[in-house]
Amino acid sequence: MWGHGIVRTRRRRARDLALQILFQCDVGRVPVGEALTAARTRETGADWEFIEALCRGAVAHQRELDDLIVPLLQGWSLERLASVDRAILRMALFELQSMDTPAAAVIDEAVELAKRYGTEDSGRFVNGVLGAAVRAAQPPAGSQTGPGV
Repeated sequence: MWGHGIVRTRRRRARDLALQILFQCDVGRVPVGEALTAARTRETGADWEFIEALCRGAVAHQRELDDLIVPLLQGWSLERLASVDRAILRMALFELQSMDTPAAAVIDEAVELAKRYGTEDSGRFVNGVLGAAVRAAQPPAGSQTGPGV
């Protein structure tokens, strides 16, 4: 019981730092390696393996992540999004696709980051886009897939 809370708190802080790094990369055009190095000197004791995986993955797969985001924006362009919302969506989608974290946990954490750093509507917006992404990735109800089908 205790361990779960510690891991969640540690991961929450790691996502917070990863968002700050990704925002710096996106808005400040700082290379991800440089942003990671600078952040690592300021923050000791963080889950740097997780932070680095999120940041490097989101940057390396930015084009594919953006291709997933754009159809879910319903009349918005990627460029019109608030920079923090764009960074949160990229980070969360990368985590959903590449890590074993449950979707509900990723979405909850992304919504909390959006509420903390975004606009008044960011939490709802991020929740809607990520929820749509998860639904789009799931096979339709009643479909059968797998061997022997």
